[in-house]
Amino acid sequence: MKVTRSSNGWSYIADMSMERKLFLVFLVIITLPLSFISVISFRSYSASIQANTVAYSEKLIDQMMDSIDDYIEDMKRISSMPAYVNDIKQNLIRSNRYYEQKQMMKGDAGTAPVAPGDLDLLLSIQRGIEENISFINNIKRGTNSVYIFDNYGNGYYSAKDGGVRLDLMQSYRFWSGQTKDSGGEATLLGTQAYTSNLQSTRYAFTVVRNILDGLWKPVGLIAVEANFSNLETQVAELDKVTRGKSVIVDQSGKVIYDSDQKLLTKDISRSSLFQSAVGSSGSFYDTVSGKDRLNIYSSSSKTNWKVIISIPVDELTHGVKLTRNATIGATLVIIVLALIISLILSFALTKPLTRMIQLMKQVQGGDLDVTFRVKRRDEIGLLGHQFNRMLARIRQLIQDIYRMEEQKKEAELQALQSQINPHFIYNTLESIRMTAEINDDTDAADMISILGKLLRYSTSDLSGWTTMKQELLYVRNYVELLGCRYPGRFELTIDVPEELDSYSMIKLVFQPIIENAAYHGLDDTKPLMHLSITCERTGQKLLFHIRDDGCGMEQITLDKLNHRLRYEAPPKASINGGIGMINVHQRIQLHYGPAYGIEVFSKPGEGTDVILSLPLRGTVQR
Repeated sequence: MKVTRSSNGWSYIADMSMERKLFLVFLVIITLPLSFISVISFRSYSASIQANTVAYSEKLIDQMMDSIDDYIEDMKRISSMPAYVNDIKQNLIRSNRYYEQKQMMKGDAGTAPVAPGDLDLLLSIQRGIEENISFINNIKRGTNSVYIFDNYGNGYYSAKDGGVRLDLMQSYRFWSGQTKDSGGEATLLGTQAYTSNLQSTRYAFTVVRNILDGLWKPVGLIAVEANFSNLETQVAELDKVTRGKSVIVDQSGKVIYDSDQKLLTKDISRSSLFQSAVGSSGSFYDTVSGKDRLNIYSSSSKTNWKVIISIPVDELTHGVKLTRNATIGATLVIIVLALIISLILSFALTKPLTRMIQLMKQVQGGDLDVTFRVKRRDEIGLLGHQFNRMLARIRQLIQDIYRMEEQKKEAELQALQSQINPHFIYNTLESIRMTAEINDDTDAADMISILGKLLRYSTSDLSGWTTMKQELLYVRNYVELLGCRYPGRFELTIDVPEELDSYSMIKLVFQPIIENAAYHGLDDTKPLMHLSITCERTGQKLLFHIRDDGCGMEQITLDKLNHRLRYEAPPKASINGGIGMINVHQRIQLHYGPAYGIEVFSKPGEGTDVILSLPLRGTVQR
């Protein structure tokens, strides 16, 4: 039923009037290219927008990371200032000495009483440290709080906005544990949540460093907290430009900051977003809640923090879709106008084409002597002129075909005539063989019998086909005949699987190689020359190794031979019909393709290995 409907549809189109056919042709010719161009333009523009977005966003991320890196470097510099302020170190030493004595007294008496002068001492220490903290805190804009602790966890601090941690002792234990083995180097810690003295939950990342005295012994610890408003401003500007959402994570997958501030301090190392951000920078697509996103990421080489910004693909292609809609509208208008023009043109072309159709019907009837009268130089006139030239060419081709048929018949007669001489030779050799047997000359009879088989096989058409079994039998007959001429000088070994006996191949591919080895590789210093044919399968090829242990070849001679095999043009046909190694190589490539043929390997005094490659299946390149 489907075939019938398709046939009926095609018949309907074929039976249309000329005006409708031309209209349909114009419709297809105009609509398809414009639609194709519109689709390609949309995809190209969309891909360009996304590529530019990736490049631009990576630059913005790198700029933001550079700014954050500079900010963190300033925090590290601030954390190093107590090492250069003797007043801070001296007061920390005083604080450590005081609380050390208190612990000793507490251990002896159970409780450590507060002496009247202790309050003045503690107040002096506090003022000495916190005045310097206030100075340090005013150096860097955007710093939230600076804490300095002695070795016993007593904290001294200064906060710009009044937001001080309530859990100072717990924070000290955590910070001192993180900087235990850091010496005097600064340690960057990721975002942490804490409760301030204003009873609000706040977030900050911290730079912590041990404070060392002149003997490189720790006398305290400094913690510099960052103000999140700096990150908020930069991330907000990045999201505004890219119309996406950002998240900053450390190398372990812990969130430093995110646009919605819903993932702060959370571990997202198992999320597909973090696991897909492989390497220092790049981009990838994913789908969240049924919406496609473009994710762009880049890392800081200093902090190993990674910024990942996720941009909805709909946001990227919003402008592209507007352009696409405008292009589609313009395309439709152009198509309508073009079709109106095509209707006018098809009507104008109808009358002269009708006359040409009538002439074509006459040509279908066998009248090739018609001529289209060209009255104008428009397209119809050119078509009529080409029609006349086509008829003239057809008449010329018909004459050429008649002439080629006559030449073909003549060639066939010559081919039949050329078969007379080989048959005469076969009959003559058979008569000689019978005479030799009658005269009890069995050696001569055997040699003549083998020679007859060789002649009958080799003088047949070289383009004919044979089997592997017949081809190898021909090689055995040849070596046997060679042994009659040179008794005891040659030994042939053939190791080819029996399943290849019916393998279809062209004639005379092994014998010329064996012949070449016998006449050019025979080493007079050796009493016996071993010849072998082995086969191996590799990939889509059959590799036949035709080896001999003769005198071999010098490297220069071997290179010349392989060069001739690769680059020498096929020889022209001659009555001598030479079928040497180059001829075999070129016939193989003509039948099977340039991937197959002959390659020669040889060393002086070690013999020669000729590798002949044929397709795994006996197919021919046409």
